[in-house]
Amino acid sequence: MKILIKLISAIVLLLVVTVVAFNVWGRLTLGTITLDPNASRDNSANRVVLVSGATGSVGDGLLKAAIEDPEVESVHVISRRSSPRIDAGVSSGKVELHLLKDFTDYSSLAGVFPQVNTVLWALGTSSLNVDDATFARIHVDFPLAFVKAWLAARSEGPMSFHYITGMGTDPEGSQQWARDKGRAELEIAELAAATEMRSFAYRSAMVRRTSERATRAEYIMESLLKPGLLVITAKDLGGAMLEIAARTAELPNGTIIDNADSILYADAYKAHMGQL
Repeated sequence: MKILIKLISAIVLLLVVTVVAFNVWGRLTLGTITLDPNASRDNSANRVVLVSGATGSVGDGLLKAAIEDPEVESVHVISRRSSPRIDAGVSSGKVELHLLKDFTDYSSLAGVFPQVNTVLWALGTSSLNVDDATFARIHVDFPLAFVKAWLAARSEGPMSFHYITGMGTDPEGSQQWARDKGRAELEIAELAAATEMRSFAYRSAMVRRTSERATRAEYIMESLLKPGLLVITAKDLGGAMLEIAARTAELPNGTIIDNADSILYADAYKAHMGQL
């Protein structure tokens, strides 16, 4: 029994040390952007929002943020299927669902693209679920095809593309998934360089799902990692994206947004909306 108690104590101590180390690392390394309190804000910059990946754990929160934003007049969703939140949005008249089978062919959106101001891109999967070629197709080919089609249909700003790539993304990283996502970040920014569009890559850490989906374990992890700025809710991440989009002159095309930066802009968004 004494051995068991010592073993449990050692495991608990190791977990505590690990959590503390992660939080210290987060505080010391995350947060590279200084928010401009006097930055101009175009409240019409998010008039029409398009969400991709809205049925997923993160995309559901982005969609929730867009639906609840009074400055967003309409939301377009591209997806292979619907979800309870999409259905509710369609019923309210604020959301229009576009069912797609091929995410490299956006010809069916030719009439929609000229209207869209802001794109929240959460379409993706884990590298553990698919082979390298499929992963690259989803995370590189799909968003690149979308951006090319959008830019071909619209040339005037405000336009912004917000792509969740995740912590660890690195075009020169040791992991294939990290290189693929890093390549997508760079190529999307290159496509936008000579246009009115700005692209932003969100290298988020833990993204806690919306209250309708989150488990007790997620709330526990959130409380443990929150001191290190290592967790953000999916809805708050959507708010950060909408805030960055509205600040049309503050951040340049190709800016990398880490988790602490996302929290910073999420708080600014809440302040603007009177939620703080």
